[in-house]
Amino acid sequence: MPEPSNRPLGERTNFLLSQLGFHTASRFTERLVGLGIQPNHFGLLMHLAQGEGRTQQQLAEALGIHRKVMVGLLDDLEQRGLAERRRHPADRRAHAIHLTEAARTLLPEAVAVADAEEEELLTGLDGDERRQLLALLQRVAEHSGHPRGVHPGMRGKIAMPGA
Repeated sequence: MPEPSNRPLGERTNFLLSQLGFHTASRFTERLVGLGIQPNHFGLLMHLAQGEGRTQQQLAEALGIHRKVMVGLLDDLEQRGLAERRRHPADRRAHAIHLTEAARTLLPEAVAVADAEEEELLTGLDGDERRQLLALLQRVAEHSGHPRGVHPGMRGKIAMPGA
């Protein structure tokens, strides 16, 4: 059995990524509360904004989440008035998912929240360092088998503080 490493936690990549991930996820969740959404709602709204009219099944497959989780997320967005299910024009058994006008108003505000959180997190880095960090993190994520643009938190509900 190999001897345990004596490296301090602050010199372990996995610890630092976990620490920063927890910190930024908590802050992002807190900041979105004022908009009435959670990070998983934000992720789904961003995917919808990139291509409306997909079916629930297509969205679930694209995001790698169970269809029942997708139904719950869409139910939440519908109850908040941010998404609507319409009969799919090519398949009467399916629903096409569309953003509402309320979502089109909310989404720029949510993106501004995400941008502000990222700016705060990266304050100590210049533009070249930010681009380098992003490229390295993308490589690590891809090597780990995580599809680009799909957060593992989308697979289930994330508790909203005070809810």
